[in-house]
Amino acid sequence: MGTYINKGNNAFRDIVNSEYVDKTSLIPIINKTLNTECRYSCVSRSRRFGKSMAAKMLCAYYDKSCDSRELFMGLKVEKDKTFEEYLNKYTVIYLDVTSFTARPELGDRIVRVIQSEISSEVKKCYPDVDYSETTDLMRILSAIHNATGEKFFFIIDEWDAICREFPDRRKMRGDMSGIAPTILDEYVMLLRRLFKTQDSDEVFAGAYLTGILPIKRYNTESALNNFREYSMINPGRMANALGFTHDEVTELCRSFNMDIHEMEQWYDGYRIGEASRIFNPYSVMRAIENDRYKSYWTTTGAYDSVVTYIQMNFEGLKDDIIRMISGERVYVDTTEFTNDMHIVRSKNDVLTVLIHLGYLAYDEDEQECFIPNKEVGNEMNNAIKATSWEELAKTIQNSKNLLAATISGNEQAVAKAIDLANDENTSILSYNDENSLACVLSIAYIWAKNDYIIHREFATGKGYADLVMIPRRNASKPAIVIELKYNHSTNTAISQIKQKNYPAKLADYTGDILLVGINYDKESKQHTCKIESVN
Repeated sequence: MGTYINKGNNAFRDIVNSEYVDKTSLIPIINKTLNTECRYSCVSRSRRFGKSMAAKMLCAYYDKSCDSRELFMGLKVEKDKTFEEYLNKYTVIYLDVTSFTARPELGDRIVRVIQSEISSEVKKCYPDVDYSETTDLMRILSAIHNATGEKFFFIIDEWDAICREFPDRRKMRGDMSGIAPTILDEYVMLLRRLFKTQDSDEVFAGAYLTGILPIKRYNTESALNNFREYSMINPGRMANALGFTHDEVTELCRSFNMDIHEMEQWYDGYRIGEASRIFNPYSVMRAIENDRYKSYWTTTGAYDSVVTYIQMNFEGLKDDIIRMISGERVYVDTTEFTNDMHIVRSKNDVLTVLIHLGYLAYDEDEQECFIPNKEVGNEMNNAIKATSWEELAKTIQNSKNLLAATISGNEQAVAKAIDLANDENTSILSYNDENSLACVLSIAYIWAKNDYIIHREFATGKGYADLVMIPRRNASKPAIVIELKYNHSTNTAISQIKQKNYPAKLADYTGDILLVGINYDKESKQHTCKIESVN
């Protein structure tokens, strides 16, 4: 059992011995690619989505130095027809790139040290092969294949850590034809040397890379265009392979007596390809361990980057962030992003990188992004407070005041708060149609999302929209039904609610209800409010 070569199955054994959710359906997908033109896979997901667990699982399955049969007994992959064919059949090279980026003493030598340490261990494993004094890792692996017929399976976990930690500003020592390449250049050259040379397909049965970002693009072409990529935006066959599905979380909640509805509100909401309900697995498991629903997202380490991105001065970016915080979706073009966190050139690039980081979810069918759940929404609010967006931070504080005024029945304060929300958002909304009325109301009640499940319902009449807010199970607050009228009266708004016999969303609700009628007068450009309580 080595550091990089045939690490064994102990890491996956520890995972299985914990509360393991069976994700072995990934293995048959990879098995089908072995020794084919599709043998190289790069799977990118945001932090805490189970990438490293999947890599350790593949290591345990393919590693020929151990017998992993009993670890997979009773799991999904055992029933697959390829299970026996590839179980413990390959020499596995396993590289966790973060184990090198965490060694600051390596400095500009990091890529050369990676190659040197792996090469040294490989030679020790095959001492009888003639290496002709080469230090080139690919030539060493080719020599082993030629002498023994051995094929390797290469796993690189967090492949993009060097891309994130060492952007173009860091130069290598030395010179190469008068050009001083960057650490990133040297790293990409190593990957291309391994996986895009004439001997690559003979040496490798397959390769599996994990990371946060897809492979970096130069102009319009991937640096490793022979890799099949499966990302948050284009997951392909890997849609259900990482992250927890709704069925898996439902079973966990049943086993641990947890509330599936709270799990949904806190950690659901990612739409990854055809998988329309994917949960963040790390947060789900932490909630179960702690028996508490809260934000565990602060441990992901991407917070500082998000603060930087969302305050970039791209036209329309601030408006889109405001819309999404209020529950809206916004259009995004993800095709221009070069998969480099340090090259962000437009609003679309910002939104795309936030999708890869998991701060936004993506609907491929509609080409829209949105905040997926309460946990991420809380962290996005925290990120906004850390920016220079004083006006938006003020909007959130005003929203807290608005909710308090609504619950206390302070009609005058509610009307003034809605006036303020209208004034603050005239830059993004033309206040003259049903949708803009509802958008302003949604933004005004941003803070309510902490304690309420909010539904927007458009009515059929001209100039009004409903907002229905049902308290979360752990919030002891009244439900709120809001009717917004345009150039009518608050009495008309209240009557409209009563005539509709309350929205269908409240059919099963048995607590107190506040009926809130708000009217906007076009000439005075002011709102009035009326609140009635129903026990």
